[in-house]
Amino acid sequence: MLTPIILSGGVGSRLWPLSREHYPKQLLALIGNNTLLQDTILRLAELPEQAKPQVVCNEKHRFLVAEQLNNIDVESANIILEPEGRNTAPAVAVAALTALSQDPEAILLILPADHLIANTTTFCKAIEAGISLAETNHLVTFGIVPDSPETGYGYINASDSIENSVALSVKNFVEKPDLETAEQYLESGEYYWNSGMFLFKAANYLQELEKFAPEILTACKLATDNAVVDQDFLRLDSKAFKACPSDSIDYAVMEHTNSAVVIPLDAGWNDVGAWSSLWEVSKQDETGNVILGDVLTENVANSYLRAEHRLLAAVGVENLTVIETADAVLVAHKDKVQDVKKIVTQLKATKRSETELHRKVYRPWGHYETVDIEKRFQVKRITVNPGSSLSLQMHYHRSEHWIIVQGTAKITKNDEVFVLTENQSTYIPLGTKHRLENQGRIPLEIIEIQSGSYLGEDDIVRFEDIYGRNV
Repeated sequence: MLTPIILSGGVGSRLWPLSREHYPKQLLALIGNNTLLQDTILRLAELPEQAKPQVVCNEKHRFLVAEQLNNIDVESANIILEPEGRNTAPAVAVAALTALSQDPEAILLILPADHLIANTTTFCKAIEAGISLAETNHLVTFGIVPDSPETGYGYINASDSIENSVALSVKNFVEKPDLETAEQYLESGEYYWNSGMFLFKAANYLQELEKFAPEILTACKLATDNAVVDQDFLRLDSKAFKACPSDSIDYAVMEHTNSAVVIPLDAGWNDVGAWSSLWEVSKQDETGNVILGDVLTENVANSYLRAEHRLLAAVGVENLTVIETADAVLVAHKDKVQDVKKIVTQLKATKRSETELHRKVYRPWGHYETVDIEKRFQVKRITVNPGSSLSLQMHYHRSEHWIIVQGTAKITKNDEVFVLTENQSTYIPLGTKHRLENQGRIPLEIIEIQSGSYLGEDDIVRFEDIYGRNV
């Protein structure tokens, strides 16, 4: 049976400041109401019978992924947690091993979670054509029919048709070319953009992996053999998986196998790799602008303007990308947005938090948002979902004041348990075991004022946690 494998381990740093390590682009609603992850799964509805999808994601994103699946009423077979990203070859290996344990004839459809595809019907027809090839032991990839000499993608060189199919035989995979080479590729008609989408039997992939990259397979077997089921998640053995070599499917298998074929795909594909890509696929006004949020313009053309939290005004500019978030603003020429990654590198080098987190940080119990922060105090707005609870915890370096703004809070302070409602407050001294719970039917909102010598999120000692986080 066809088993969709959704790879959701990317960071999307070129879409900073909206995409961040703890909330990457595949978890964002960049086009329409659904996130890229949700759309990736929903577009498979036109396919014939299929197993529940498996999602491979970073451990840090597990609750966000689970919530997004729940919001579109999709039940996954597994949410496989990578303790550390090791590229696509190991990610697909652990998914293949898991799928084989449930179905010895499993055919895997490998899909990155962060792509846009405009024509779902054409896309699904290409997959159906690929299933018959996978059943005859081919390793199928999908090559995007190029419409421009793109230098940001790898290419697949293909020629002879496969008998009784729409597929072509793969000559070789090539690296991202310079402009002159890309123009030659486009003119020849024998080159396709490498989409990173694949279709093959799980057993065949593992067989080829054992032949060409046995050390990856050995590490992945050990990681899955010692994996632990934790609620809705499958936790890979951390030590074994981190010891696995990092490599892509292309390098590890597809460039070496004799079984590779490519199906040309022209379905409005876009990997949303940069802000310019979003401008291209978004609805533009009569002056070529894409405007999202509270934005005012005067004499502005061909620009992507996105305001997330406040008024954004632009006057007399063109070909710009301007992204406003609560804690960062990006201004870039539309032709230079690929270099946003260099800004992220600078931020990481100086250990700035803006590469990892937004002001609003999501947790399995709800979310918190930093309202103000200085050297010895921090103010947060905390929202706890109905029926949810923070861990029983303590802090070594800070005390906390809680003021209830909405809802009813059940509070634990050492051996004392009590209830507070709107406009009531309590004080949590440094070193006190405490817990905040919402046993009501509406979201619980509180204002938390922290004070102390250190206010980092790593100053948490957990004693109990219903979400299985480190105790």
